[in-house]
Amino acid sequence: MQFPCADTVSQMMFVSGETAEPSAETTTLIEQIVQQQVQEMLRECTNLATRRGSRSISTDDLMMLIRHDRAKISRLRTFLQWKDVRKTAKDSDEKNPGAEELAADDIGVDITATAPNPATKTAKPGGGGKKAVDLVWDVQSFFTEFPPSREDEEDEEETEMNYATIQRLRNADERTKNMTREEYVHWSDCRQASFTFRKGKRFREWAGFGTITDSKPNDDIIDILGFLTFEIVQTLTEEALRVKQAQDASRKASGGINSSDGSNGRKRKRESGLFDPPEEAREPVGPDHVREAFRRLQRTPPKSRAMLNFSGLLQRTLLKLI
Repeated sequence: MQFPCADTVSQMMFVSGETAEPSAETTTLIEQIVQQQVQEMLRECTNLATRRGSRSISTDDLMMLIRHDRAKISRLRTFLQWKDVRKTAKDSDEKNPGAEELAADDIGVDITATAPNPATKTAKPGGGGKKAVDLVWDVQSFFTEFPPSREDEEDEEETEMNYATIQRLRNADERTKNMTREEYVHWSDCRQASFTFRKGKRFREWAGFGTITDSKPNDDIIDILGFLTFEIVQTLTEEALRVKQAQDASRKASGGINSSDGSNGRKRKRESGLFDPPEEAREPVGPDHVREAFRRLQRTPPKSRAMLNFSGLLQRTLLKLI
């Protein structure tokens, strides 16, 4: 079954910084890595659900898998918060078809009055128009009431978690600052690329629901997996671009190798012409770059190996990329 199509992967790669047109071999390899990652997540979630005596996986199981990546957790919490805001606004429009616009104050009231989302359990006082997403390992998840928050109180952990998000926004600004209007419109359309949007049935079959796990996923689980699959492609593409950049810099510094006679003599550098395309447009990221990027992202930290006495008994390489 051909899913997802190569266009979806190439659009995600374009948003992540790849300006060239990747080959079919590259997009197929990335698709295989993403599918492998999703299936491993489902296996781990099934194990977690079994430990707590449940036959179905939950959003908390997925959140537990990426709990060590605080930057990704921060982006996922923001994603779930705005998802809840859009759902609440849509429900309000259906209940009040005559109301064309909703004031910001009304949105905040409606959100606190609606039934809680499984991933957005509790709204902290003074939270404004977005619900707080409680994590299962947070202390506040065990309580139903909270002390009043202070306006001058700073959340250092949240600030640290948002640093990576700010860096991603800067990277996006750097990639788009020289684009024309038409190019930016295309880039914005590519940002909407998704493995799950309007592909729920095919995605469930592709991911392994029904074979790896008998659990029937709800909309929140599918949305979280859609978010994580985009993150996988983005992380893998960014690392592959760094691999390609390092190889190009090394090749440029050495002057290249004369493959015809095997000598290490320097080639004569061809002068760039007026109508030559950009350097990155001539050489897109290839399968070798993706494989090397995946290998780098699968490295086991020295501290983890030391805790295992360097035995290598516990290998969770498939989850390193998440």
